[in-house]
Amino acid sequence: MSSEDEGAGERSGGEPEQLALVREMARQAKAPKAKPRTWRGADVAEHLPVARVVVDKGVLHLDRYFDYAVPKELDAEAQPGVRVRVRFSAGAGRVHAGRREGGGLISGFIVDRLAESDYDGPLAALAQVVSPEPVLTPELLALARAVADRYAGSLADVLQLAVPPRNAKAEAAASPGSLPSPGVPEAATWERYGPAGPGLLAELARGGAPRAVWTALPGPQWAEELARAVVATLASGRGALVVLPDGRHAARVDAALTALVGKGHHTLLTADAGPQKRYRQWLAVHRGSVRAVVGTRAAMFAPVRDLGLVALWDDGNENHSEQHAPRPHAREVLMLRAARENCAVLLGSVSCTVEAAQLVDSGWAVPVAADRAVTRAAAPRVRTIADHDLARDEAARTARLPSLAWQALRDGLREGPVLVQVPRRGYVPRLACERCREPARCRHCAGPLQAAESAVLHCAWCGRPEADWHCEECGGFRLRAQVTGARRTAEELGRAFPSVPVRTSGREQVLDTVDGAPALVVSTPGAEPVAEGGYAAAVLLDGWALLNRPDLRAGETALWRWMSASALVRGQSAGGTVVIVAEPTLAPVQALVRWDPVGFALREYAERAELGFPPVSRMAAVAGPQAAVGEFLDAVELPADAEILGPVPLREPADRARGRVEEGPRTRALVRVPPGSGTALAHALKTAQAARMARGGRVPVRVRVDPLDIG
Repeated sequence: MSSEDEGAGERSGGEPEQLALVREMARQAKAPKAKPRTWRGADVAEHLPVARVVVDKGVLHLDRYFDYAVPKELDAEAQPGVRVRVRFSAGAGRVHAGRREGGGLISGFIVDRLAESDYDGPLAALAQVVSPEPVLTPELLALARAVADRYAGSLADVLQLAVPPRNAKAEAAASPGSLPSPGVPEAATWERYGPAGPGLLAELARGGAPRAVWTALPGPQWAEELARAVVATLASGRGALVVLPDGRHAARVDAALTALVGKGHHTLLTADAGPQKRYRQWLAVHRGSVRAVVGTRAAMFAPVRDLGLVALWDDGNENHSEQHAPRPHAREVLMLRAARENCAVLLGSVSCTVEAAQLVDSGWAVPVAADRAVTRAAAPRVRTIADHDLARDEAARTARLPSLAWQALRDGLREGPVLVQVPRRGYVPRLACERCREPARCRHCAGPLQAAESAVLHCAWCGRPEADWHCEECGGFRLRAQVTGARRTAEELGRAFPSVPVRTSGREQVLDTVDGAPALVVSTPGAEPVAEGGYAAAVLLDGWALLNRPDLRAGETALWRWMSASALVRGQSAGGTVVIVAEPTLAPVQALVRWDPVGFALREYAERAELGFPPVSRMAAVAGPQAAVGEFLDAVELPADAEILGPVPLREPADRARGRVEEGPRTRALVRVPPGSGTALAHALKTAQAARMARGGRVPVRVRVDPLDIG
């Protein structure tokens, strides 16, 4: 090396150049963590040398177990139920000394240890045992397999829902010791339901497995009543699981349980807890330290030992339907658990779903409800726009806030807070032509146009502004609000009642409680806060917006939303009043007036039975581009009694709303089978989808079993 080269590594001042510094830092840096070993040449375990693994690959054509060799050094830790890392997709040509090598690392669970494998070729070795904690129990594995089969999904996808991610700190910490069983609780407010209420608690305390559909009375007592059912189950020496639609409801049951028996008997599993806390609480249940769980949707898989009761509150709430594949519903998962573990079932709500009515009608469950006199006293008085109101106010039928609603607002504010339920959030969520009422849509993607406070039109799907809109149907240029949002409603009411505070509760900010002082509380459905002492009155606006949805469940859902809000109002004996702005002759409105959710559900069930719609039949939705859906339906081997409805075009696809526009028009077909063929339908759809994915089908076709929205 020349002298010029020798000096190249130093500056004129004798300092090393930047490149030399980088080299020195690289030498001083810590060595990267070693990847899991390939175990080349390592001996395999002498006893049960094969591990059967379910890998974390949520694709249907790989929904099966894979066998791996167990290295001798991992023999003690590689037990069924533990998390492991394995090499996947190594290829047949990468074999060394009789063992497959290479491939990408992927997570999984050991489900069994075997003496020999069914696979004739060379096996890859387990790469690593991530944790010796056996988190996947045989009971949880069997439940996950049953859920995957019911919903035409993969086992790996269900396990992602059932087993939370590992947290090393939480796993290293010891779980608290279990507490002795509490005593049998008193019936208390369960006495309001006649002999059925105390009888249910007594049966749970004796170790029985009753199945009940509970129509709860209005008011806040439902949380304590649910807690007493849990305590009665704990008194029998068994565990209990309660699933609620959101964290607010779960917190109320959590507080009620703590007030009854103190801390330590149960744990709260919700998404609000961080990963470490949630995994620590889950491990306490898994290890048997805690025998009762209160939680939201994900808690439906909680590994409660010696399960004696599964309870679900408000099964008509859409939050109970999982949004990740294969999209199971908490009600169906809990019923599967009850059948497998022979435990009690309690479905509770102030309303009643058609599925719950079917369970009672078939004799699978018994009803628990108060008699009519008790119900009328506990429920508020419900008023509609009647003929005599129309005689006094000719615009009452078309006005958004008729005089009856204004009177209820004024009278209620003298006694306490008043609830105003608005079907939509925002300012002016949906717009339509003022002349012909045709919805205003974007010229680029057909998305709905909306306007914020700035009054500038823009598309809710693609975000493009629309400066020169005109109606393609009639040529009109003026717009009107189809449904006025909650914020706009709050603004209008604030101007009408300037001396009264106005509070809003919705997606951006959900209030849990409000005090008993006079105030206007404008809320979207499901976000209604609980008022101290109950609301003095409630006004349910834009009822037609809920009833006119093109959906089989429109009436059922509207009644559930109205009853959930009305149940927060003081009882009729305390002067509570509810005014609903909707056509008074419609069946859901009349059911609200009579406070008869069970009667409405039974009538809906009879109509669906006559038409062959769920829950009388099992149904699946197949959606995607028109050509792909047609090819899929031609390839699937459906049961002989299956019926295909459609395909029909989808005008507002959810994928386009999320910004993903697929090629070609998007359609959806419904496949219907009678009772008893649901398992065959799910198997056929899963087999066809797996074959399609194995062939490398790039155009997505989505299959959902038991969809909530079938149009």
